[in-house]
Amino acid sequence: MKLFEELLARRSKLAVVGLGYVGMPIAVAFAKKVDVIGFDLNKDKIEKYLNGIDPTNEVGDEEIKKTTVKFTSDPHKLKEADFYLIAVPTPINADKTPNLTPIENVSRTVGQNLKKGSIVVYESTVYPGVTEEVCIPILEEVSGLKCGRDFKVGYSPERINPGDKTHTLENIVKIVSGIDEETLENIAAVYELVVKAGVHKAKSIKVAEAAKVVENSQRDINIAFMNELAMVFDRMNINTDEVIEAMNTKWNALKFYPGLVGGHCIGVDPYYFIYEAEKLGYHSQIILSGRKINDGMGPFIGDVIIKELVKSNRIVKEANVVILGVTFKENCPDTRNSKVIDIINRLNEFDINPTIVDYNADKKELSNEYGLKLTELDKINNADCIVLAVAHDQYKMMNVKEIEKLFNPESGKILIDVKSVLNSEEYINNGFKYWSL
Repeated sequence: MKLFEELLARRSKLAVVGLGYVGMPIAVAFAKKVDVIGFDLNKDKIEKYLNGIDPTNEVGDEEIKKTTVKFTSDPHKLKEADFYLIAVPTPINADKTPNLTPIENVSRTVGQNLKKGSIVVYESTVYPGVTEEVCIPILEEVSGLKCGRDFKVGYSPERINPGDKTHTLENIVKIVSGIDEETLENIAAVYELVVKAGVHKAKSIKVAEAAKVVENSQRDINIAFMNELAMVFDRMNINTDEVIEAMNTKWNALKFYPGLVGGHCIGVDPYYFIYEAEKLGYHSQIILSGRKINDGMGPFIGDVIIKELVKSNRIVKEANVVILGVTFKENCPDTRNSKVIDIINRLNEFDINPTIVDYNADKKELSNEYGLKLTELDKINNADCIVLAVAHDQYKMMNVKEIEKLFNPESGKILIDVKSVLNSEEYINNGFKYWSL
């Protein structure tokens, strides 16, 4: 427990490497207990943090302004730390295989600054075996040190839910693991400083790695089931929301709902599990099927929009389609792996370039990642079809009159409610052609 005690006495420093939606809240939380270095290669992001701006909206500008985190984009500053938490993204390639480049690169950066006696903890989601078989060899090669003798390694999967102000770092049980018992105890003690819900000590690093991909794969499969039902019920002219409402009266109903499944966790993690299973000769059936269903929801909704336009006698390629919300989930600025993009791409195939509105989305990220621009809501007054794609609070609170003002007075007032958050009866009674997933 020596390193834990050194951190508490502020004779050692903790470094959080990767300051996005996961790393930044962790850094801010730990800075209330120990000395923290917050490192990210993105200089623009660091500049915002230094100026008291929180681009993630996870903790807010006020918390950033008063935090004692030493924000930096200089990797040499990592030499000052002895305890490292690595929280970089682990995306997938175009062919749905894991892209380990970010975690490999960050391992090299940390390895170049690693000292004897240090502990490195990975939080990035990976398939079982990556920490020990990919990351540790890089750390050893670059640092010239030996894991287990000169430095220790652990794994503690991130469980932060971006945009969720209830299930925060402090309130979610933290899974921790280490290469040996002493390392595990040190890592557990460090996380217990900030995680009020406590920690779960996994028996091995691979168990902790597996737990993360499995918990997101389980959720992905359950949503896929509801999405498949929604597509079938659409053909049966049955309201899916009404079916779910009836089903949920039973005590053991799981209360999952259909929807777009994107982001950098649920929409990605199952592919890490599938990839490793394939390497071992097992072809995933349930998990892969669930992924295919969820990946197909954007095109499905795009086809629904086209069908509704045709039924309303609108010339498809001349239709003015407005999409409300483009982030991967509600009340969050993150557009990475947003499945709303799949709706847009489907509409593009029919020569429709929809107008996109999202007061939450990161404009620069949206432009750089997808080449898309945002329009202000008050500029919308001539829509043929409104697609409520992301249930941001602002859109959920809009009333019939406010939404009606967005339409062309001569249009059919087509309203596509992807998340089923509006009162369908109210809109139908007011002459809208309402559809929900």
